[in-house]
Amino acid sequence: MLDIKTRIDKTRKEIKQLCSELYVAFSGGQDSTLVALIAKEALGNKNVKLLNITYGKYTYEKSLVIIKNFSKKLNLELLIKPAVEPSENIWKSGPSCNRCTKIVKLNSVKHYSNGTLIASGANLSDSWGKTGIAINNGIYSPIRYWTKSQISEALEYYGIKIERIGENSVREGCKLKHLMKIMTNSEYHGDAVSISNEILLNNLKTYKKEIANVKIIGPLSKNIALINVRPLPDFELRKKIIGDIKEVKSIDEVYWVDGPITLNVSANPGLYGNDKSKEWVLNGRIQNEFAFPVKIKWQMSRNRRLDTFQIVDFKMEDLND
Repeated sequence: MLDIKTRIDKTRKEIKQLCSELYVAFSGGQDSTLVALIAKEALGNKNVKLLNITYGKYTYEKSLVIIKNFSKKLNLELLIKPAVEPSENIWKSGPSCNRCTKIVKLNSVKHYSNGTLIASGANLSDSWGKTGIAINNGIYSPIRYWTKSQISEALEYYGIKIERIGENSVREGCKLKHLMKIMTNSEYHGDAVSISNEILLNNLKTYKKEIANVKIIGPLSKNIALINVRPLPDFELRKKIIGDIKEVKSIDEVYWVDGPITLNVSANPGLYGNDKSKEWVLNGRIQNEFAFPVKIKWQMSRNRRLDTFQIVDFKMEDLND
């Protein structure tokens, strides 16, 4: 097992051997931050650029502050480029963060990099990192053999503390992942998920939390907001947040998830017929962003536009049953 300094040195040498300049696909999270730090040491700050793909209203306001602060701290040039419409197009067929990453984010960084090699933060926690492939289709993964704990240890070694958006203590992203149904209208469905999640975080600035999000569910004609915060805030704060979110024009109903919940999920026939896929949707996609235990009642969708799934309704479980 390599010690952390040796691991950094090995990665630095590989970067130097492979390229003379590099774009880093930069989100402000742990993985891309470590890549940027090592790349700067390997190539110098003039030869490393941070490239952030922004999703417009679906990007958290604090996310932009974080990446700007980091680029100034390291004296690295930062390019912020939009990819709003392609993301919304993905959601026209149902929620799919994987497709958004592979199609929208990767295509966008390749487009804006003008042929220069792009470094990602793929590591052993990702399916891509597990392949062990250094360069694939113009994307380079310098920390592909690193574990999450090694990444954290390296950032400690550099004395870097990652600023967090506040929506999840483990893996954060854009607000669009909280829209749990097809998007047919950006101003209705898109505004609901964008505005409500910003309101929630603004109300919880000083509150210590593991999870904080507003899931937008329901049929296409109704936006139902389910508020998830763990640990659960006191009654008065919850009441204020519900009141603020109820003021959003594009939201029809607001509820606080304060106990176990059953979700009615409509699924594409291929997903509906695959037990492993349904298990992944529950445990890999839904449960880790809900504040309390989740059960799913599955139904097969007849909507030909739906490629994945959508949460159409819910029921809070009665603990006295």
